[in-house]
Amino acid sequence: MVQVLRGIRRSAVRRLGHIERTRTCRRRRTRRPGGLGHSYAGRVTGLPTWRTAWQDALYGADGFFRREAPAAHFRTSVHASPLFAQALVHLAHEAGLDTVVDVGAGRGELLATVHALDPSLTLLGVEVAARPPDLPAAVGWAHHLPASLDGLVVANEWLDNVPCDVVEVDEHGSARLVHVDPPTAAESLGSPPSEPEVVDWLEKWWPLSEPGTRAEVGTSRDAAWADVLRRLGNGVAVAVDYGHTRETRPPFGSLRSYRDGVEVEVAPDGSRDVTAHVAVDSLAAAAGGRLLRQREALRQLGVRGDRPDLALARSAPASYLSALVRASEAAELTDPAGLGGFFWLITEVEPAARS
Repeated sequence: MVQVLRGIRRSAVRRLGHIERTRTCRRRRTRRPGGLGHSYAGRVTGLPTWRTAWQDALYGADGFFRREAPAAHFRTSVHASPLFAQALVHLAHEAGLDTVVDVGAGRGELLATVHALDPSLTLLGVEVAARPPDLPAAVGWAHHLPASLDGLVVANEWLDNVPCDVVEVDEHGSARLVHVDPPTAAESLGSPPSEPEVVDWLEKWWPLSEPGTRAEVGTSRDAAWADVLRRLGNGVAVAVDYGHTRETRPPFGSLRSYRDGVEVEVAPDGSRDVTAHVAVDSLAAAAGGRLLRQREALRQLGVRGDRPDLALARSAPASYLSALVRASEAAELTDPAGLGGFFWLITEVEPAARS
């Protein structure tokens, strides 16, 4: 296998113990106030589950991502620096791939940068929104993934927006589905989850016992990423997101909403982003591949935040300034307390391995 992938395969996953430090200015990790255990309302009728309301709020006929440009509300690695796109171009070249597919492409910012770096690559953005009018003509656009594809598939902060069920433990110690009224965000507890895969997932990946504790059920994220891999005939799939493992699960869940660059009250009303951290250990177990932090992945792909030699400032001031900017951007992308703490799940798919 190519050198950079061999290097990533050898790399150890860096665990941060029981303190999850993947904070960024985009989506802060704050403790959710309270729970619903004290106001258990019995079986709910008429209100959707969080997963249903969330799906409609983001992807319905008038959903948030159909109308709004994500960059207007939050910042990702794509917006932080073109070095992120450069690393992915490097990965595509090292893997011998000539196609890059961006799942959850926003307004095509990543692919526009990739095109500027290497116009020879075939590019496809997959997004529910209409094709951006200023996107380079060479970049393809689709609302759904094709039935089959080859190349490098990237999902940067997509899985955190894949809706999932939310459960909470009531005062009797039973985990129940949380229902929500979209306009008011008022919540009520419903019945215990009945789908065997949900029950099994909670027991294995996010066991709950204390009243008021909550979990976001990762089965929908695992299934969404498995669907991507099922379509990939030959290539590499990379999921990049903030997440947690069993040792670092947030006891009250991680539901958040963002609008206009700031965190706002969580509500599936279509006026704001709704997001939750990804259970990356479950994702990796379901999909296979290598799980590592962004800091390590980007360094393997040549992105480093080393300060340029000060001697360059005297001999070539303009070059020094440019190198300093690149170093600053690289430092942000690889900061272990910020974007560098994000997880990368890298899965290689070869023709013989396709199901």
